[in-house]
Amino acid sequence: MSDTDGKKTLGLRSGARPGNVKQSFSHGRTKNVVVETKRKRVVVPKPGAAKPAGGSAAAGGDPSRRPAGITDAEMERRMKALQAAKSREADEAAEREAAEKAREKERERRRAEIEAKEREEKEREESLKAKAEEEENKRREAEAAAQAAANPAPADTQQPARAAPNRGGPPPAATPRKNERDQQQRPKGRGEDNRRSGKLTLSEATGGGAGRHRSMAAMKRKQERARQKAMGGTVEREKVMRTVALPEAIVVSELANRMSERVGDVVKSLMQMGMMVTQNQTIDADTAELIIEEFGHTVQRVSDADVEDVIKEIEDNEEDLIPRPPVITIMGHVDHGKTSLLDAIRDAKVVAGEAGGITQHIGAYQVKTDGGTMLSFLDTPGHAAFTSMRSRGAQVTDIVVLVVAADDAVMPQTIEAIAHAKAAEVPMIVAINKIDKPAANPDKVRTDLLQHEVIVEKMSGEVQDVEVSAITGQGLDELLEAIALQSELLELKANPDRAAQGAVIEAQLDVGRGPVATVLIQNGTLRQGDIFVVGEQYGKVRALINDQGERVKEAGPSVPVEVLGLNGTPEAGDVLNVTETEAQAREIAEYRANAAKDKRAAAGAATTLEQLMANAKADEDVSELPILVKADVQGSAEAIVQAMEKIGNEEVRVRVLHSGVGAITETDVGLAEASGAPIMGFNVRANASARNTANQKGVEIRYYSVIYDLVDDVKAAASGLLSNEIRETFIGYAEIKEVFKVSNVGKVAGCLVTEGVARRSAGVRLLRDNVVIHEGTLKTLKRFKDEVAEVQSGQECGMAFENYEDIRPKDVIEIFEREEISRSLD
Repeated sequence: MSDTDGKKTLGLRSGARPGNVKQSFSHGRTKNVVVETKRKRVVVPKPGAAKPAGGSAAAGGDPSRRPAGITDAEMERRMKALQAAKSREADEAAEREAAEKAREKERERRRAEIEAKEREEKEREESLKAKAEEEENKRREAEAAAQAAANPAPADTQQPARAAPNRGGPPPAATPRKNERDQQQRPKGRGEDNRRSGKLTLSEATGGGAGRHRSMAAMKRKQERARQKAMGGTVEREKVMRTVALPEAIVVSELANRMSERVGDVVKSLMQMGMMVTQNQTIDADTAELIIEEFGHTVQRVSDADVEDVIKEIEDNEEDLIPRPPVITIMGHVDHGKTSLLDAIRDAKVVAGEAGGITQHIGAYQVKTDGGTMLSFLDTPGHAAFTSMRSRGAQVTDIVVLVVAADDAVMPQTIEAIAHAKAAEVPMIVAINKIDKPAANPDKVRTDLLQHEVIVEKMSGEVQDVEVSAITGQGLDELLEAIALQSELLELKANPDRAAQGAVIEAQLDVGRGPVATVLIQNGTLRQGDIFVVGEQYGKVRALINDQGERVKEAGPSVPVEVLGLNGTPEAGDVLNVTETEAQAREIAEYRANAAKDKRAAAGAATTLEQLMANAKADEDVSELPILVKADVQGSAEAIVQAMEKIGNEEVRVRVLHSGVGAITETDVGLAEASGAPIMGFNVRANASARNTANQKGVEIRYYSVIYDLVDDVKAAASGLLSNEIRETFIGYAEIKEVFKVSNVGKVAGCLVTEGVARRSAGVRLLRDNVVIHEGTLKTLKRFKDEVAEVQSGQECGMAFENYEDIRPKDVIEIFEREEISRSLD
């Protein structure tokens, strides 16, 4: 401790190192505490000092003054926490630095290994190259020596004496006589070409004999290719850089094909990256991108969904748009006269062709009014099972005509139709039908509609309402005028000069025509010969048939037509798009089919062990009624499947093994036999072979034409799988007064019936201190010495239990009866 300028400096008791923490005193008053750390110097205000305006040091104020109320112990504790935090921060920084150094060392080690491998490969190539050059030099020397030995100079062999003096000078000119002598001395055989016969070539030395010889350049090229092959390299050629379309996953062989590279080179590159793969394995897009860049090509990332880019929405220019007919959907409750009203408008008899007078399909018709206006009508079914069909009708429509019977009221399907119209955000016109009936009350209909926020014009609302009668024709002109007025307000336009786009209203499998789809064209023009894709199917327009059954060459916006030429039956509600080529349509359809297949597999797959166990337990607890459904059109099949899914409870459910359109075939019968399921045919029949097979194998086939009957029969069959309900009825009590042991019988209880009646056929429970200790049946019930059927209250009797003898006095016997009650699904 030292004293400087009247100030004393003392070390704190916190154990801090000298020089790091100081406390200064001056004239008996404590000044600021100065804390020095490795990183920075912190000044804490003295106790009792006024708190700075900016808050404490910890809060970001002036750190030179200690906040009020802070004791030395608290200050010491804070200093220790500060030092500990600094220490932890330093340790973490050291750990990060050590980890970074370790990673850097690992990278250097890998880099050194790669460089070592490259050096070894380069040395091996150089050694092979040197060896090949040495062999080439030896071969050339041997060839030159063999040639020199086979062709000695004529001057040296024939006239050595004469040639010697002339060595070093120009050769003497040949005389004519000498030339003639040389010409005579040349060997004969191949004419003038025999002048080269004395040379020993490589082909002659190796047994090639006379004939055409390879040039020296060709030999050199062959040797160079052999040397490159021996060294493991490739012949140098011009590199072609490509733009490679890379999906989310790709097979190695396909990747090599898109890069125009050898599969072996691609596999080798992957192995150098640490991936041991073969050419038939799939790699992810990131790995494939590294390979593509390594080979010097350009990557273009694509996804499987990009195949649908060819049918993206096209914005039409305003000058290309022309007015189109409106699409009107007739909606409402079953048997409120929707189809009859449409018949009266188009002067047709559609109801006569429907089973039970109930529309079970979506009908599409075109009507031309007296004023020349063309209208497209959609008639939707009203049964509860056809919810999805009504929804599709509302989605493709411009105007909804809500039909409500004047002698009835707003019913469940009427409410559902209102909800569909509001969800589709389309205007609504209320047609109050059956106004000619004596019980008609249109004002009640208007009042009921108020509950569902449909306010008609006569109730000071904005929704048009028309009173009509499909039988007498009353109000039909007013209804058509209301539709025309609403369509003018909508200003409906479309571009007919573009690729067609439409919605599938209904689809079916016709015996003679194949898959047939009823399509409402929404934009563009569909022509015969167009290639299209619709949902998971594709095809080429073979024929177009309008609602009158006539063949047409083309169909424009808002025109419903039947399209022939599909490769399969599409789903009702699918969108039809015209493509340029059949390959595009096929690719889009395959992509959609695979996506739908993956989606179905993912929906039905259990991904965890808990899910598997839960599914297994659920399958054990629930009884299933399997069925097969075949219908005439896709919409009806969809409606039946949805109705089947709603049948059942936690004990019983209906499982549709297969649903489809078209006649019942042998394949359906085989599936039904294997699964023990009946076949439900809706407006279809089994062919002859299927009927014979079903009779032989005992498969039940049921035919229906009204969906009510089908749903009711399946519900009744599912009710048969329900276990009967056991209902228990209390009938009496008896108290044991004494217990007797009877030979050949065992223990017998002498009882007094205290309440109700005791019957021998009833069930009994033995109660001891109000606790059930046995439940079973009576072996005997006696009154005096006689067996009796029942004993009334207040009488004594003898009872013996079946296979139970632990009975004591004062035990109570409870007598009850069980009744089985059959259950049914609601």
